[in-house]
Amino acid sequence: MSDEKQKLVYILNSAGEQAERVLTAFALANIGVSMEHDVTVMVFGEATRLVYKGYAGTVHSPERLPLDKLIGDFLAGGGKILVCLPCIKARKVGTDQLIEGVEATTGTVVNDHILEADKVISF
Repeated sequence: MSDEKQKLVYILNSAGEQAERVLTAFALANIGVSMEHDVTVMVFGEATRLVYKGYAGTVHSPERLPLDKLIGDFLAGGGKILVCLPCIKARKVGTDQLIEGVEATTGTVVNDHILEADKVISF
């Protein structure tokens, strides 16, 4: 295992209907942050719901921490969450409806993050 700091990108396309998948992704992202890596979670499509205010509290799975706690810990630990701006616009969601600390962004920024990443993991 390398002690070198890595840039990790997690991409999510699923929301609460795939709670175990989502919770696993955020648990791993939190572990990455705790290992002092540069970790970004990107949400697209239906996964944009994960970062709407109030939604994370509804996502649960047995034997897993709730999503709202995982997201809070992730952001507090220095992790970054990017949400697809065209995806939320298509769903008539404004940036004021996103969890504080979540950044709405465009494809150019997304591609820059992916190109700079050491590892990209999709859930």
